[in-house]
Amino acid sequence: MLVSFGTFAMMHVEVTGLFDKQAEIYVKGRPTYPKEWYSMLAALTPQHSLAWDVGTGNGQATVGLLEHYDQVVASDISDAQLKYAIQHPRVRYIHTPASISDDEMVNLIGGGQENSVDLVTVAAAIHWFDLPRFYSLVKRLLRQPGGIIAVWCYNGMVVSPDFDLVMKRLHESCLPFWDPRTKYAWGGYTTLPFPFESVGLGREGEPITLEIPKELSFQGFERMLRSFSAVATAKDRGADLLSEDVIKELHRAWGAHDLVRTVTYKAFMLVGRL
Repeated sequence: MLVSFGTFAMMHVEVTGLFDKQAEIYVKGRPTYPKEWYSMLAALTPQHSLAWDVGTGNGQATVGLLEHYDQVVASDISDAQLKYAIQHPRVRYIHTPASISDDEMVNLIGGGQENSVDLVTVAAAIHWFDLPRFYSLVKRLLRQPGGIIAVWCYNGMVVSPDFDLVMKRLHESCLPFWDPRTKYAWGGYTTLPFPFESVGLGREGEPITLEIPKELSFQGFERMLRSFSAVATAKDRGADLLSEDVIKELHRAWGAHDLVRTVTYKAFMLVGRL
């Protein structure tokens, strides 16, 4: 988890490039989000002209919006991630470097028009943002009345009792290498500032809980592990969190190499309006 970051990480320039190294692994290893989530969110917006997916990474959340919105703008600070983005004629991907201003963002996202975005989504990225700046821009761009913002993430997974014990040990070995800003995600967004009116899908301090099922072989699961930002950070510091011995232990607990298991990611979401 926690491998994409977005436009408003720009106020923390030191994270730029943190996820570039595993961009190709990311597109193959990350879970996709259930279609029902997008239907649920779209039902809350009276208009369906424009959605903005912030911190889009490779566009995993973006593509789900296409069934409900005429146009989707997807932005990210990582040019490497955007190179692997899922292309579609109704998606406009925008690289948003650290130097971009709020007025430039309004021009890029809303064509210079405030009060123009029906839905803002942030998938597994908002904990990297400069929140006051991001929320200020959301308030400029979100359509009034009717526009909503939805943020979500996931912070754990369930496979089987034996495998989950091995994963718990791996998680503990990752702890020294997670960026401190991931505290919001590990806390299930219960401490994330979210200054928006509830629409019945969570409120500040009380996100709703969800699940993301994904069918994976061990190879696919290993690919997902290697996309962890903590794994990349540890490697840069000379520590191999996914050593041959660790992979062997995980493989034994998983079963056959080509065995497909259901991995259930534990997710959480906050949805609000102005």
